[in-house]
Amino acid sequence: MEQRQGSHNVNSLQVHLVWITKYRYHVLTGDIQLRCRDILRQVCNSLDINILKGVLSKDHIHLHISYPPQMSISETVKRLKGRSSRLLLQEFPELRRRYWGNHFWGIGYGCWSTGQITEDVLEAYLNHHKDSPNSDENFILE
Repeated sequence: MEQRQGSHNVNSLQVHLVWITKYRYHVLTGDIQLRCRDILRQVCNSLDINILKGVLSKDHIHLHISYPPQMSISETVKRLKGRSSRLLLQEFPELRRRYWGNHFWGIGYGCWSTGQITEDVLEAYLNHHKDSPNSDENFILE
């Protein structure tokens, strides 16, 4: 995976996000689904978030994203859900009738970090440094 560069960092932060429509109603179809996709793309572009893969199902969303280190996952999800909810409820009156109180998405989300480093690779890396010639200078956290 491609690494991102900032002025003082190099990173590859990736996460798999999932969230659902409120009550898991199957409303992400047709024009609503297309508009939701466009809104999520716009929000990601404005926040310097790269969508690696994404799926909009009838009642939930999966996004695999790469995000900048200054953004927290919770802030990212808050922006994605908040903006898409507000715009979808404004643009589609049938959603306003179904979702009173301006709550389109269900409470919460799922997130799983993804990346290129497995636990075996990380353990080999740490063992290499533990057994290096300067090991008396290394502090082992175990």
